[in-house]
Amino acid sequence: MILQSQVLRCLKHFQGGFVLLVVALLCGQVAFVSQALAQGTTAQNRVVKQKADDAVGPLLDTLKTLVGIESGSRDLEGLAQLGDVIAAELKSLGMQVEIIPTKAPDAHPQLKGAELGSIVYGRKTGTGKKKVLLIAHRDTVYTKGMGAKQPFRIDGDRAYGLGISDDKSGVALIMHTVRLLKEIGFQDYEELAVAINGDEEIGSPGSSQFLIEKGGVYDAVLSFEGGGYEKNMVRLATSSIAIVEMNVEGKASHAGARPEAGRNAIYELSHQILKTRNFGDPALGLKINWTVIQGGGTRNVIPASASAIADVRSLFNKDMDKMEADLNAAITEKLIPDTKINLSFYRSRPAFEATPASRVIAARAVEIFKEIGQPLHVAEVATGGGTDAAFAGLKPKGGVLESFGLRGYGAHSNDDEYIFIDSIAPRLYLSARMVMDIGSGQVKW
Repeated sequence: MILQSQVLRCLKHFQGGFVLLVVALLCGQVAFVSQALAQGTTAQNRVVKQKADDAVGPLLDTLKTLVGIESGSRDLEGLAQLGDVIAAELKSLGMQVEIIPTKAPDAHPQLKGAELGSIVYGRKTGTGKKKVLLIAHRDTVYTKGMGAKQPFRIDGDRAYGLGISDDKSGVALIMHTVRLLKEIGFQDYEELAVAINGDEEIGSPGSSQFLIEKGGVYDAVLSFEGGGYEKNMVRLATSSIAIVEMNVEGKASHAGARPEAGRNAIYELSHQILKTRNFGDPALGLKINWTVIQGGGTRNVIPASASAIADVRSLFNKDMDKMEADLNAAITEKLIPDTKINLSFYRSRPAFEATPASRVIAARAVEIFKEIGQPLHVAEVATGGGTDAAFAGLKPKGGVLESFGLRGYGAHSNDDEYIFIDSIAPRLYLSARMVMDIGSGQVKW
């Protein structure tokens, strides 16, 4: 009986349990220990569930704070202010925090070495076996001033606000996951880390190398983009993204008196764009769409220059090579002689392709959601969106999984972006339990 009480006390705190387990086994207490372990695990899960339920109000308060600070991808002041808020919270939870500055590569077709939002990187060591990294982004697609038109508000089961779904709810969920684990005294991980970048919406040009590197350091990376709309989900795939820039040089001349003496750059650019309308392969998710075009400047002058930018998507990284080759081959045939065409193909984001470890982690997430009586869909095919999970999953040490954020709707919309409040407790339970199971070494691949 003395031994049994020792085991029960141990199981309440999940500290030193292995030693007592060995003693109990040596003393022939196998059945009791097995039962006690099951009871202890169930009891702890109930505590986590209750903590997650109790955190709904506080998490909404956090969201109100985060949404109230505008943080567009090029709003460096807002990004810095929001970064300071996040860093202060992580420090209060016992994490060592760094603010890591970033800038775009000089070769980036649009940003060309520009200063970007920093990375807030927090770490906390524990006593367990695995290192777990939680990632999200705090930048939004919105320009400064738009927040006044859609402030944080609650209407029924929905909480509205610019950037609330993509991805300030992910940031809030991570912060409260760290808080929940601290409150229950759980440290059975080798390291728990958080990385919140400020340039995801523009392709993470400043933070991508950091994410690639950390993906090779941590045993698991959980990314907190939105967790679905009509149903809860996690993702095993996101799309690869590339930026194509085409510049055409022609020759100016008078549009009325001597148009034939010119070389119309707009005509040539249009010719090249139209040739690509059937490029790609829907079965591979490989597609190109021209989204920005510029040319000329004066009504009565044949334009000497024109340019366009295209968005390219693919399910698989290797298929980007085919698109680049097809585009370069196409520009060798011109409509107008004596024009010059320059084409750049910038790989902005790789595809996130599932690994065996990622599939094991996804299966555990499904099991955890079953504990609270809810189904969790695992999306295995990308739908066109690209996320930072792809960088973390490019050269991973272990498993990467996307979409641990809240269910919501209206990402990139200026009038109806919201999250479902009833998804807060279940998703917080899921994220906390995932850290616990992975960090303690229960999830094996």
